[in-house]
Amino acid sequence: MKYIGYHFTIEPKELGSEILLAELSDTAFESFQETEIGLSAYVQETLWSEDILQGLYILENPEFTVSWIKEDIAQVNWNAEWEKNFEPIDVDGICYVRAPFHAPINSTYDVVIEPKMSFGTGHHETTFMMIRQILQNSMKDKVVLDMGCGTSILGILASMTGASKVDAIDIDTWCCENSLENAQRNNCNNIHVMEGDASILPTQPTYDVILANINRNILLNDMHTYVAALNKGGQIYFSGFYTQDIESIQKCAEDLGLVFEKQLERNNWVSLKFIKS
Repeated sequence: MKYIGYHFTIEPKELGSEILLAELSDTAFESFQETEIGLSAYVQETLWSEDILQGLYILENPEFTVSWIKEDIAQVNWNAEWEKNFEPIDVDGICYVRAPFHAPINSTYDVVIEPKMSFGTGHHETTFMMIRQILQNSMKDKVVLDMGCGTSILGILASMTGASKVDAIDIDTWCCENSLENAQRNNCNNIHVMEGDASILPTQPTYDVILANINRNILLNDMHTYVAALNKGGQIYFSGFYTQDIESIQKCAEDLGLVFEKQLERNNWVSLKFIKS
């Protein structure tokens, strides 16, 4: 999956970056990074358009000076990057996430992930929190959906912790191929990998647990589809967004009949748990 990056120089920086981030969050941009001079924002190439910045208040406001550089970003070989920088991850002394080239240790759950071109090594705050959610909540005999699965690290852990069946879905072909390899690598034979987006989900309640570590805009757009596929009393876990996005995510969830139950935070990133009433 290719991305387009916009690197903004903003004056005054602090207030301007906050306003620009809020505005871009309502567009197709899905990932943001504060910089010394302003803000970098990233959008999938397939969702980009020439007028993506059109109508932004801050660009028309004379109190702010905003300039930017647009960058085409090639698909990253996460495997090469990981081998250069990766250290195993220990989540609460229970789950150990490592690469095939690391020696195993004595842990309850030993998850071996080789990311190749996929996202999801456990290092990012959102993946770490979703792992923690799985460890803190029973997956035993549950039918689980890992939506936007990446490497399928979450689906694999759900399988290891007792899920009866796991559907792992991603829009990216690389992710699906990598998920199949990682499921086999971890001897998880009950994981069914599918390529697609929310449109391929069942329209009838099917899942006891849904894990959706994606991003704010996709969650808000597709949440109604997730809820339709969730059994009554089922658990749904969201991550992939910042603390400032909690209000919009929670309102959308509650409008769809979900009941808030738990919140995790890590370095300004958030994971929320809801129950379908």
